[in-house]
Amino acid sequence: MEKSSNPSFFIRQASIEDAPSLLSIYRPYVENTAITFEEDSPTLEDFQHRMASTLERYPYLAALSDGRIAGYAYAGPFHPRKAYDHAAELSIYIAPPFHHRGLGKALYGQLESILLSQQVFNLYACIAVTKEEDPFLPKDSPLFHRSLGFKTLGRFEKCGYKFGRWYDMIWMGKEIGKRPLHPGAFIPFSQLSSRL
Repeated sequence: MEKSSNPSFFIRQASIEDAPSLLSIYRPYVENTAITFEEDSPTLEDFQHRMASTLERYPYLAALSDGRIAGYAYAGPFHPRKAYDHAAELSIYIAPPFHHRGLGKALYGQLESILLSQQVFNLYACIAVTKEEDPFLPKDSPLFHRSLGFKTLGRFEKCGYKFGRWYDMIWMGKEIGKRPLHPGAFIPFSQLSSRL
């Protein structure tokens, strides 16, 4: 895995052994925000199982600063049916002290490069939003994705309920590379990772 262009951190493939650190970043998002609609933090065992399942087919990356994990991002299936093999959904979580320091951009950049080599050409992100200011939902995520070339593709109004409030959900998407007329077969990350 390439070192990030930012000298203060580097990115590598996440491993199951990283699960406690990743879960410690994710847990506050579950407990204190509507960024994720999950209401109960997963157990370490559940989180490890999720990671292992993801790594069979998709990249799961960790960004480190001074030897500690500061954020992570991963891809997953946009839809389980085979016709969607060339599309992926992205997720990203950064520890608050590292927001707005280029970690997210670097993680997504690495994900895009890997996914393109897997024959993935369409990226999507599912993002909670509100029309008003909200103490549980900052407006950072749509702005972050827009800055990386994602466009809003659709909005589902009041489809999520958390903290006694209704939240909208938007889907944002981005095309990476040029979609070939006849794309090659999707290459699972577990088969590709030995080449990274």
